[in-house]
Amino acid sequence: MKSRDAKSRTLSSVDLARLADDFKGLDPNDPGVWPVAPRVVVLLVIFVATLAGAWWFFWQDQVDLLAQREAEELTLRDEWVRKKRQSVNLDVHLQQLAEIDRQFGALLRQLPNRAEMDSLLADINQAGLGRGLQFELFKPGGDVVKEFYAEMPITVRVTGQYHDLGAFASDVAKMPRIVTLNNLVIERPQAGEPLKMDAVAVTYRYLDEEELAAQRQAKAQANKPR
Repeated sequence: MKSRDAKSRTLSSVDLARLADDFKGLDPNDPGVWPVAPRVVVLLVIFVATLAGAWWFFWQDQVDLLAQREAEELTLRDEWVRKKRQSVNLDVHLQQLAEIDRQFGALLRQLPNRAEMDSLLADINQAGLGRGLQFELFKPGGDVVKEFYAEMPITVRVTGQYHDLGAFASDVAKMPRIVTLNNLVIERPQAGEPLKMDAVAVTYRYLDEEELAAQRQAKAQANKPR
């Protein structure tokens, strides 16, 4: 057993020594006469270097481009699924849009035009008088112009009993035209006297074509480069 191990170690030493000798005295100008082992090693080195060079100069960009294209594919696929769902629900969206237009039209019809504002102010005044209230102040303010409508604040001060004041506020809320009461303050100046209510009634009107045209012109002038 020992002799066999010693013989194996001797053969290994001889093989290694012979392999080392194969790499000695190699002529770099004539690799064709080299022993097999050096030629195999050189070929392996050239092969590995070729793979590394191809990866560095060509394949790496291709791999990055492939990853980019795969990400774009996922994005396009998600967009396609989203648009497909939208197309499937197109009829529902159109119905919802039509309902929104109908509701918007109904709200718009609740806004008076400029010519109807005087009658609306008279209706508000009449609502207070109809409840037995006394107006100490009824002062319309300047219009606050928005995108397609304008707000008109009206500062009011009325006196009367508590239930009459509440009924007046309810009558204003039920008007066919939109009127809101803001900044409500109710107080009793002195004992035994009627209550006094200060408020800002805000009513709304839609802009006529002339006002809309002037607004569009002003916006265009503001957006012009200087």
